[in-house]
Amino acid sequence: MNDRSPAMKPSEEADRRGLELGCRQGKALGDTLEHMIGKIAESGAETRSDEYLVGYAVEEAEGMYHRKNGELRWIEPDEENVHIEALVRDAADGRFIPGLRVSVTVKAESGEEIGTHEHPLLWHPYLYHYGRNWKVPGEGKYDLTIRFDAPDFPRHDKKNGKRFVDGAEVTFKGVEIKTGAK
Repeated sequence: MNDRSPAMKPSEEADRRGLELGCRQGKALGDTLEHMIGKIAESGAETRSDEYLVGYAVEEAEGMYHRKNGELRWIEPDEENVHIEALVRDAADGRFIPGLRVSVTVKAESGEEIGTHEHPLLWHPYLYHYGRNWKVPGEGKYDLTIRFDAPDFPRHDKKNGKRFVDGAEVTFKGVEIKTGAK
């Protein structure tokens, strides 16, 4: 479907300076993602899918704060042995796209489906992402399929806002997963 307005054009809603600042924000996020993939995560990558940049990072399972009975409580991984992150960005300027319903399917190299889980938005000290801890059978190569529908949020700007009409599905094949917990 290609009847979308061209992205990143000055308009009544977005002047050149504002668009430039949005691109800087996207560049900073891209640099942060590169740091996560290249220095922190066990594995990771990003690819373009139409209007989106879709990426992943794989780390050891990790503890997180969860809201329980109105309070934040730290919860360590139980049986989970890997943390899978998904990141979805606007391909036009590189900015993070919030408010998506993201699911990830993990398949073993044999083709056996390990599972499909929704990945909620997670706060991180420097990289918002969609993610969760998983339990996989062991270390090895897996295929990760990241799916999301088009976002439901309204879009400003008659000239630039007709975007994200469709969702996407991206498969990363042969992803090396090392198991463990931080």
